[in-house]
Amino acid sequence: MGKRQLLLMSSSAVHGFGYLEHAEEDLTSFLQQHSVQRVLFVPYALTDHDAYTEKVGSVLRKLGFSCTGIHTQPDPVAAVHAAEAIYIGGGNTFLLLRTLYERQLVAAIRERVLQHGVPYVGSSAGTNVATRSIQTTNDMPIVQPPSFEALALVPFNINPHYIDPDVNGKHKGETRQERINQFHELNESPVLGLREGTALFVDGDRATLVGPHPSVPGECYDARLFRKGQESAVYKVGSDLSFLLKQ
Repeated sequence: MGKRQLLLMSSSAVHGFGYLEHAEEDLTSFLQQHSVQRVLFVPYALTDHDAYTEKVGSVLRKLGFSCTGIHTQPDPVAAVHAAEAIYIGGGNTFLLLRTLYERQLVAAIRERVLQHGVPYVGSSAGTNVATRSIQTTNDMPIVQPPSFEALALVPFNINPHYIDPDVNGKHKGETRQERINQFHELNESPVLGLREGTALFVDGDRATLVGPHPSVPGECYDARLFRKGQESAVYKVGSDLSFLLKQ
């Protein structure tokens, strides 16, 4: 997987920042280092494709990149084959994955990213579908995709928007940790819980946790890794997580 280039963000919106503002430095650096000028945006996780593409495109243009919505192209597969970079945004993961299958884009994107080194940016649902399956998404299954199997650009699962239980809270519903532990009762795949503001940068066979400097004293950007039969472990921004790519 020496050609694989991924920036997998937990989210586009983070408290204390404007839309995508927390990721501007990492996003700009990631695209520039691959000489990207044009980004192919995939807005299928939301239903208003034009508005979503314009929202993301306005940020990308400010950073110096053009943005084209894949939904405007007569042949989505051909658009993927011609793309300099692919960006899949957040929304509903089930809707996103179903549409990727309907447009015959799962295999096409996987080939372009893994075999040709086309840079891939994911946010929230776009990060979910970059993993081996969408079984650890937080979203409601508003539609039924033909499979939970996703792009498999990495061989593990991610839980975007991860949040630890509030020890002082009164809510007694299942916590995110409990949900992930339930997943591990029947599945072996590690699950990386990405806290808001964090992202996983993958360069070939190396993976690094990245994120912004805290904007408020006391804020912490990190990730929690869950593995079946083991205690979860916290990794701070800057940590080397390359071992996850060897699963």
